[in-house]
Order: sequence, then C-alpha cells, then structure tokens
Amino acid sequence: MSTMRLFTAFAAAVLAGCLFVGCSRAPTTVKAASVKPDSQRREAPDFTLKDADGKTVHLSEYRGKVVLLDFWATWCDPCRLEIPWFIDLQRKNKDRGFEVLGVSMDDEGWEVVKPFMKSVGMNYRVVIGNDETTQMYGGVDSLPSTFLIDRQGKIAAIHIGLTSRKVFEDGVEELLHAPAGIVIDRASLSRGAR
Repeated sequence: MSTMRLFTAFAAAVLAGCLFVGCSRAPTTVKAASVKPDSQRREAPDFTLKDADGKTVHLSEYRGKVVLLDFWATWCDPCRLEIPWFIDLQRKNKDRGFEVLGVSMDDEGWEVVKPFMKSVGMNYRVVIGNDETTQMYGGVDSLPSTFLIDRQGKIAAIHIGLTSRKVFEDGVEELLHAPAGIVIDRASLSRGAR
C-alpha cells in the first residue's frame, strides 16, 4: 500500500472515530463545567427570522425558558449527527421550560430544509438564518455552532463544532435546575411605559 493511501486510510479512520464517538475539546473522562458562571454570561442578541410556517420568530419570545440555539445546515455531517440528540432533548424537556431553536444556514432555504426536517422528524422550531444573524453571534464561521441560553436570555455556553451528547445534556440539566430568578419582559415594559 502506498504512503498516500495509508495516510488517507488513517485520516478516514480518525474522522470516522470523531463522528461516531464525538469530538469534543474536553476529554470525555473529565467532567468539564457545562455552563459559564452567571457573572460571565452576556445577553443573547435578539433576532427576527421566519419559521417553516412563515411566522415571525423573535428570540426574546423564549425569555423564561432554557434555549438550545443551534446554527446548522443540511449538508453538515456533524450537524446531522447532533440533530437526533436535540430532537430527544426537546421531547424529554419541553414540559420543563426548555426549547430547541434551529437556525438553518442553507443557501437554498426552505427548498432543502423542509424536506430534511420531515425526513428526520424534527420536533422543534427552525428558522432560516442570514449573515446579519451570524454576525450578531460573533460571526458564526463553523457549523454546527450551538448556544445554550439561560432563562434570563443570557448565553451560558457556546459549543463550536461537534460536541458530545453528554455535554449538551449536562448543560441543559444544569440550566433547568438553576433558580429561575427574575425574568423581565422588556417588550411588556416598553408597552407599559407608553
């Protein structure tokens, strides 16, 4: 076997291992902190995008809930690996004040996203993202890019690239168990001030 073929086979084996085992920056044997301390969290930027039914979605609508905000695309293999985990998280935790919100970055838009959603049985809301939205979140350059947002609307964790299922589950559980605190609906306050 030539050196190039041997190298290619080795690289393919490593990639396959990452896809099936999970590539995370923290070793799986060490429990890393799932979320940032409150003092290090910043406000999640609000956006206005359309869902599959053409309804307007504002991230601020989810205030008071724990949100897993996932930037993904149908052509992204690591995204496709994580989506069933998110479907399961949504199913198990929806009644506990948790929501998954997917932001598709497919250039073809709903033409490819709607059939994909149906084929995998996505049970959570999806919107089509744009460059403006990605810039609001620090210039999302890699997919998947996933943000865990606490009940106060602050970013508690950021995961770039394929992350292990356990890291997501631990982060969501930690945020769901955190004291709810005071949730201020800024839209209601501004309407009341008029």
